[in-house]
Amino acid sequence: MKVLPFQIPKPENHALFYQEDKALIFYDKFHQHDEIQVSYIAEGEGTLVVGDTINYYKKGDLLSIGSNLPHVFKSDRFAYKNSEMITLFFSRDAFGESFFNLEDFRELKPFFKKVSYGFKYSSKSDELKHLFIQLHSKSKLQRFLILLEILKILSKLKTQPLSSYIQDKKYTDSEGKRMRDVLDYTMRHYHNQISLRDIAAISAMTKNAFCKYFKKHTNKTYFQFLNELRIEKASKYLLMEEVFTIADVSEKAGFNNISNFNRQFKNIKKMTPSSYRKKKNL
Repeated sequence: MKVLPFQIPKPENHALFYQEDKALIFYDKFHQHDEIQVSYIAEGEGTLVVGDTINYYKKGDLLSIGSNLPHVFKSDRFAYKNSEMITLFFSRDAFGESFFNLEDFRELKPFFKKVSYGFKYSSKSDELKHLFIQLHSKSKLQRFLILLEILKILSKLKTQPLSSYIQDKKYTDSEGKRMRDVLDYTMRHYHNQISLRDIAAISAMTKNAFCKYFKKHTNKTYFQFLNELRIEKASKYLLMEEVFTIADVSEKAGFNNISNFNRQFKNIKKMTPSSYRKKKNL
C-alpha cells in the first residue's frame, strides 16, 4: 500500500464510496487522496494533522477533507477501547464534470469552497448524526441522496477550518514517505527534546535541505509545527479530569521551562494556560 498518494479502495464504476472504520486506531499514516472525504466520528478522539495545521477530533465531530489535502489521524489509545468513523468518499466530478456546477446545486457551493481547506463541525444536534448512521442500511441511490442532504446542511453551517492553505499538488511517493517518517517521529517524540540534527536525520537530508523541504510543504518551519503540536497536547492535558499543575503540563508537552511554555501557549491560544483551563471548564 502506498503511503502517498493513497488510493481509496473503491470498486470500479462507483462514484460514491461508503466506509466504516472500527479499530483501536484509525489509519495513522500521513496520506492524501483525490476524493473529498466527509466523515462522522462515532467513537474516539485524537490528533488530526491537516495540511499545515494541528487539530483535535472527538466523538460527535464531523470532518470534511478536500481533494489531495494531506492529513493523518492519530487516535488517543487511552481514550476509548475502539475508534469508529463513518465516511463518504466522492470527487467533485464523480457524477459528471459539470454536475455540481448546475444551477440546481447552487446552494452547495459554500461546501466546496470550504472543503478546499478542510473543516470541522462539532454538532450539538442529532440531525447529521442520524444521517450518517442511516447510511449503513441504505441502498447506493439512498446514500447518494443522503450525501446531498449532508452537503446541503454543511453549506449553511458555520464551520472551523482545518488548514490555513490549499495543497496545490500531489506528493510523490518519496516525498510522501519522507514526510510520513518526519510526522510519525514528531508525534511519538514531541514530549522529548528534538534537535534540528535529529529530525534532519529522520528525513535523510541535511539540516538546510530539510528546513527548505518542510517549509515548502507546510508553509511553516518545523519548530513552528512542533510548538503547535505541543500546545495542542498541552491543551488536552489541561482539560483532563486528573488535574495536572501548569508545570506538569509544560513538562508533559515537551517544554524545557515553564516561562517558554506560557509564552508559546499565549502566542498560539491567545490566552494563558490557566485562563484556558477555566474557560473550557465553565
